[in-house]
Amino acid sequence: MIIRDRLYIGGSWVTPSDPDLLLDIRSPHDRSVLGRVAQAADADMDAAVAAAREAFDHGPWPRTDPKERQEVIRRVNALREARSDEIAATISAENGSAGWFTKAGQPFLTRQVEAYLKAAGELGWEEVLAPSDPSVDFDTVVRREPIGVVAAVIPWNSPFSAATAKLTPALLAGNTVVLKVSPENSLSMMLLADLFHEAGLPEGVLSVLPADRETSEHLVSHPDVDKIAFTGSTRAGRRIASIAGEQLKRVSLELGGKSAAVVLEDADLPTVMQGLRFGSLANNGEACILQTRILAPRSRYEEVVTALKEMVESLKVGDPSEPDTFIGPMIRRDQQQRVIDYIRLGIEEGARLVTGGPEVPPGLEQGYYVTPTVFADVDNGMRIAQEEIFGPVLVVIAYDDEDDAVRIANDSEYGLSGGVWTASPERALAVARRLRTGTVTLNGSPMSFDGPFGGHKASGVGREYGAVGLNGYVEYKTITRRR
Repeated sequence: MIIRDRLYIGGSWVTPSDPDLLLDIRSPHDRSVLGRVAQAADADMDAAVAAAREAFDHGPWPRTDPKERQEVIRRVNALREARSDEIAATISAENGSAGWFTKAGQPFLTRQVEAYLKAAGELGWEEVLAPSDPSVDFDTVVRREPIGVVAAVIPWNSPFSAATAKLTPALLAGNTVVLKVSPENSLSMMLLADLFHEAGLPEGVLSVLPADRETSEHLVSHPDVDKIAFTGSTRAGRRIASIAGEQLKRVSLELGGKSAAVVLEDADLPTVMQGLRFGSLANNGEACILQTRILAPRSRYEEVVTALKEMVESLKVGDPSEPDTFIGPMIRRDQQQRVIDYIRLGIEEGARLVTGGPEVPPGLEQGYYVTPTVFADVDNGMRIAQEEIFGPVLVVIAYDDEDDAVRIANDSEYGLSGGVWTASPERALAVARRLRTGTVTLNGSPMSFDGPFGGHKASGVGREYGAVGLNGYVEYKTITRRR
């Protein structure tokens, strides 16, 4: 069993304010104890913010040359790559994410960081603008400067990706950061702290603290925090936005989703099913970007339903450490019960249960498992079509024509992701342009880390990744000077 009884505050491993506040980290597969990790209390958050404030106001990091900051991030990335197998295994053990998913995610983390580094290398940290009026006798200097102390709050479902999406641009821009992580991810996030510690950040620049929701609210409400960067539920995002609005803090929010996969009449179904394995069911269905509403043309509706049934039933559910497992357990008992309750709700709403159901897969009762489930004959107004379930539950909705498909896809409070499947690249792009969502993949293409990622409507505020994501962590200053 792994014991981590110290907290990472301001670049040092310190005794927590409440040494008895230790959490047993249990496997969602069999509920065995994997480790015991110290948890932060309000006093620890205060210490972390104080260290970050001091480091920002008086330390070297915000005033370091951007190229030097980029080298630190490169060191962190190299250290992570060297320990990628250990990191992937730790996330699988504590999250229940299948091993294929956590291992496949490691190269994606590298691409994520490299896209930020490319943007930082090309960014004009200080630029002189050409005057719009040649007769003026002054220059305009535009500077991009760090915002200050960033409170980054991330969820449990994909911890390294969420942490990288925030830490990398925040630190590249010269900010100091307090990263609040979920208790469920305490083991893997202590590995993350190890990486940054070894890379050699200056004192005070980074703290990594697992804590509960109450302590998280204490952090984001702290008067010395200048920006909040949050990934999580829409409900929590609304609360954080209200705090940020009251205190006029900068804020970015990456929230929930209920994304649609629009399957057009000419789509090749074997290709679609292969893509939806990953695009709709990756990470046990516990991902905000997944395409969980499958929109099928009436002319091929039963064909799509049958193909989806066969694909879902072919996926092995079980121990996430086994190489042939595709879907592991939910992370906690309450999450398992939430998903099962939605499956029961779908039956009550009158949807046709195609495969799966509320029963736990046989032989897996010890863990927090859910049987992957497909519903057909779903009306888009049903709760199972409108609410984020966050588990391996898919709904198939019929549409009449392309306009109807676009209407149904956009009939959601969310707008985070989506997909279009068709034999025509031109038609795919035309439909994608009509979808009110932040990201659209065509025919199973991967997501880009160079382009901005984020949501419309209740799926969030602001963008991450690449140059746009980096600019979310800078303040602009305009200086005019006589020639």
